[in-house]
Amino acid sequence: MKSFMASPSTIERKWYVVDADGHTLGRLASEVAMILRGKKKPTYTPHMDTGDYVVIVNAEKIKVTGKKLSQKIYYHHSDYVGGMKETTLKDMLDKKPEYVLTHAVKGMLPKGPLGRQMLKKLHVYAGPEHQQEAQKPEVLEIKER
Repeated sequence: MKSFMASPSTIERKWYVVDADGHTLGRLASEVAMILRGKKKPTYTPHMDTGDYVVIVNAEKIKVTGKKLSQKIYYHHSDYVGGMKETTLKDMLDKKPEYVLTHAVKGMLPKGPLGRQMLKKLHVYAGPEHQQEAQKPEVLEIKER
């Protein structure tokens, strides 16, 4: 029996919508990363993007444990000397809640062109409304452990 290797013509993609309300940041991000990667499908192939599309709504209602709201820091640089900027998770959730989830999922995907291709299938929205109604996404229930 030969091993199955997916090719672009054999990949079937679905659309899922996930409600982030009340979910823990890291646990939700790891489940979403597995769906984007396609690891829960029998046709998973490591060197191909076999995953599905994921729409996350209510990103502003994500929860974290411990003191992460004040101690977790996001860094970025302005490309000028001394231009290191830092923002706490609490401030980032107020300003850009979509970025928090996207950043968490991005860190759990492969690095390089394959990971960037997978990340394009993720759509994150702060509120309950999203623009992917035409794709008829299925509601995906992710259980809290």
